[in-house]
Amino acid sequence: MLDDALLSPAHTTAARPPVDGPPVQAPPVRVRTLPGVYGPQTDSWLLAQALRREDLDGARVLDLCTGSGLLAVTAAMSGAADVVAVDVSRRAVLTARMNLRRNGARGAVVRGDLVHAVPDGDFDVIVSNPPYVPAEDDALPTRGQARAWDAGRDGRLIVDRICTEAPARLAPGGRLLMVHSHVCSADRTVELLEEQGLRAEVLLRRQLAFGPVMMSRARFLEQAGFVDADERHEELVVVRAERPGAADAAHGRAA
Repeated sequence: MLDDALLSPAHTTAARPPVDGPPVQAPPVRVRTLPGVYGPQTDSWLLAQALRREDLDGARVLDLCTGSGLLAVTAAMSGAADVVAVDVSRRAVLTARMNLRRNGARGAVVRGDLVHAVPDGDFDVIVSNPPYVPAEDDALPTRGQARAWDAGRDGRLIVDRICTEAPARLAPGGRLLMVHSHVCSADRTVELLEEQGLRAEVLLRRQLAFGPVMMSRARFLEQAGFVDADERHEELVVVRAERPGAADAAHGRAA
């Protein structure tokens, strides 16, 4: 049976900055997930909020690790002219296509390996909610819902690849938005993106109690030093990075 979640406009808006800025008015997004596809959680909604704060009018957007397709739908409904979503899971690809149609949104969904699934072209925005939960080994699962969260011993196997591979696919002035937990180090993400020549910052933070996946790993996370003893909360972070535009490059040469 399909899981059906309706996200009201109040739940899909956030300010940038999140406290002082005006809310973004947006239509509700309805998402269904096929069996075996992990449904949107707080991290996905938080990233959708950040995505809606960007200027997407006429933009070309790439959604990596699309899962349910929530972020692809959000981009398409927020003015993006061209949306491409990627996932390694066949069921996720079908789910994302279904949700685009369900919301009257247009976009392409392809199965493949991150940016390599789309060999041509640059993007104005790349957005991703990748797997980021630390696991007991670096062998990524090849099937099942765990593919949506298992990310190697440090939780960064996919995050690091996005940090190093995605910037080259950004157009001048292009932006990358990614969400993950503090357990896999927001500082490291910012550092890697800056090493690729991007201006990077933590844009949003959200404290919340461990969900089912993190709770099931709580003892392991303690033993591995990711969290303190009996700590059962995490901080979600949305990292935003921007590639310098043509005007920035010209200014740098003049200086």
